[in-house]
Formats: sequence, structure tokens, C-alpha cells
Amino acid sequence: MQIGMVFPGQGSQSVGMQATLAGETVVRDTYAEASAVLGEDLWALAEDGPDAAQNRTENTQPLMLTAGVAAYRLWQQRGGVVPLVLAGHSLGEFTALVCGGAIGFADAVRLVRIRAQLMQAAVPLGAGAMAAILGLDDADVEAACREAAGGEVVEAANYNQPGQVVIAGHAAAVERAMQAAKARGAKRAVLLAVSIPAHTSLLAGAAAEFAGAIGAVHLQAPSIPVLGIGQRPHGDGEAIRRAVIEQLHRPVRWSATVEAMLGYRIRGLVECGPGKVLAGLGRRIVKDKEFQVLAGDDLPGLEAALAATAA
Repeated sequence: MQIGMVFPGQGSQSVGMQATLAGETVVRDTYAEASAVLGEDLWALAEDGPDAAQNRTENTQPLMLTAGVAAYRLWQQRGGVVPLVLAGHSLGEFTALVCGGAIGFADAVRLVRIRAQLMQAAVPLGAGAMAAILGLDDADVEAACREAAGGEVVEAANYNQPGQVVIAGHAAAVERAMQAAKARGAKRAVLLAVSIPAHTSLLAGAAAEFAGAIGAVHLQAPSIPVLGIGQRPHGDGEAIRRAVIEQLHRPVRWSATVEAMLGYRIRGLVECGPGKVLAGLGRRIVKDKEFQVLAGDDLPGLEAALAATAA
């Protein structure tokens, strides 16, 4: 089967998230490689937590990158079909770039740790917020943000699927926008357990600093197309560099990204890494009932995906 593969970002982590892969040498070797780069035991963090340590952004980002790369390496080792196109949600874009051969794994581990630290430092703890707006079209969510800004920042940050948009910005402005969205007919407005207003203009300063960190890293055109900002395939190393810097303060248009992946004539989508968030979104974005969406979030899921896509 011709497939696209997607990699999750921050928020899909959980204690024990790859316990079923513990006996796979390629998985443990991947964690050991990342642990050597950072000087800390990422496998222990993945399996033992605690939650508070896993959920610190500076830990979550290298952890999720490592988990996604480990799962993809196991997919390759088991003879999984080569995807026609790759994409990742926010941080997951770095995982896709590693798996597509655009950046070395060790370099990516270092970069996402720096990226996470810059994101956390960009806005004081408690000053930012993110919220999911459900059951409202994109234009109404954007209008609610404009109405609620009041001189502060609140913007659409993640266009996850039709009728599900995540907003982010200053905490008070996000609260006002939640009320404005409800007044416009939103079914729900849910504050998320995230304090960093990712993918908004509040991260422009962090993006500028990140440019310095990524400037000396070797990047090259991927061997498998990787979709990035604007739902276009990444080009050469310099184009990738510009795109991942810009990604920090630009919204994630995930629904449009999945639709762009369909242009590669794929007949299935496999989420590679912990959790099933992207698989769930994929099922709601792709209306074709014959299109397969699979979650390789653990060993049984990965084996099921391998079997389903082998033909």
C-alpha cells in the first residue's frame, strides 16, 4: 500500500509510552544515542517519568523526537513500506526531517532541546495560554480572536481539523477569546494544560534566537518529501532552515497538510510514535471510507500497521 507517515508533537507523551518496544534493540539504541547527546537517561524519563518531568517542554521535545525516530527505525527494520510523503505536527516536523534524511538525529536532538528552552523563556510562566475551540469554523475563530485581543495577543495557532482550532496568546486574551467563541456558537472552548503560546507572534523573538542555533547545522534536501509550512515539500537545506525558524511563530495548518499529502496518491496514513492524536484527526479529515488510517503507537499497533500496509 502507498502510504504517508505522520509524526506527533508535544502533548502525546505519557509515562510508559513505549514500554511494549523495550525488547527491541533498535529502539533502545535510539534512546541511548539521544541520551548520550543530552547527558541524561531519556529511556528512564519515557518509562518512569514522572509526569511533571516529562511535561517540561525542554524534556518533552527531545523525548518525543526520540520516540518517533525509534518507532520509524523499527518500522524500517521490520521491512515496512517506504512512505511516499512525511509530515509532523509542530515538533513532529523535526522527526519527519530526521526520518526523511534531511538532518542528522544527534543534531536534531540538540536543536529541539534548544528550541524548547527558547520557547519556554519567550513568555513568563503563567503569562501565556492555549485553548481548543470546538464546533466553530476557522473564520469565526479568527474573528473571535480579533474581538478579544484588547491590545494583547491571541491568535489561531493550530488548525487541526474542520471545527477544531487551537488558539494561543496572552492568558487573559485567550480567556476572552474563549468567551467570544462561545458567543459565536462554539460547542466547547477548553483551556489546555500548556502555558507556552506556541505558533503565535509571541514566539517571534524565540524564532530569531533559534536562527542562531540552527545556523551552523548541516541540512539537506530530504530523500522522502517532507511537507512543511505552506503544505509544500521542503527544498534544500537553506529552505528547510528558513521554514523551521518560521514555524515557531506561524500557525500549524494540520488539516491542510493532511489534504496536501493526499496529492501524493497515498491510500493510507500511519502515525508513527506515541499516542493516537494524529490518527484520530486523520480519520476526521479524510472522508474516503476506503482510506486507511493507522496508529503505530505501540508494538501491537505497529505490527498491525505493518501487516495492513504490506500488500
